[in-house]
Amino acid sequence: MSSIDPKEVEKFSRIADEWWNKSGKFKPLHEFNPIRILHLKRKIEERFTKISGVKILDVGCGGGLVAEPFAVAGADVTAIDASERNIQVAKIHAEKSGLKIDYQVSTAEELNKKFAKGFNVVLALEIIEHVANPEGFIQSLANLTNKDGLVFVATINRNLKSLALAKIAVEYLLRWLPIGTHDWKKFLKPSEVNSYAEKAGLKLKELRGFEYNIINSEWKESANVSVNYVAVFTKE
Repeated sequence: MSSIDPKEVEKFSRIADEWWNKSGKFKPLHEFNPIRILHLKRKIEERFTKISGVKILDVGCGGGLVAEPFAVAGADVTAIDASERNIQVAKIHAEKSGLKIDYQVSTAEELNKKFAKGFNVVLALEIIEHVANPEGFIQSLANLTNKDGLVFVATINRNLKSLALAKIAVEYLLRWLPIGTHDWKKFLKPSEVNSYAEKAGLKLKELRGFEYNIINSEWKESANVSVNYVAVFTKE
């Protein structure tokens, strides 16, 4: 069963030109990105000592906001997205930045069929809440990961707090994201993500949250996973 949700792909294709506009529709993501990148780099360095030379797959890469920092750090980056428009935008920006990134219009399932060898690190950041089949999606992520590799799944918890903050406040009150960006019913509890990962042969290594301070407009890493969180898995 494919994980592609055509409506979700079309939704992000329509606003693809906004990816690198720090004051545009993806402004919240630009503000969130630095703390997220720091966390990812720290966990990867703990596992592989350094970023340089590590083979990284970024699934649902959008315009390349995560792929580019890792390419700058010397990683061997492959980045895929189901939206052709997103990949076009990402390729143009990488070329302007002088970065070598293997961008492909593809899905985790499609890449799994044609890619013989796995990756050291597989990133699925803010994408699983937009797919049609999260369990099958995580299985594909596991299949694409080498033994001793890492899988990162970042998403939004599903509870009343996330409904209030990550959906109603962000889209309807503050207008930080276009209305309809997220479907709260598709948010995933950490227990659900971990259950799918265990079935796929992945072992939970760490669960961390990210909190936003609206007073000073800053994100911080936290033990609180009630809204935004990232699960780090290992493939033993």
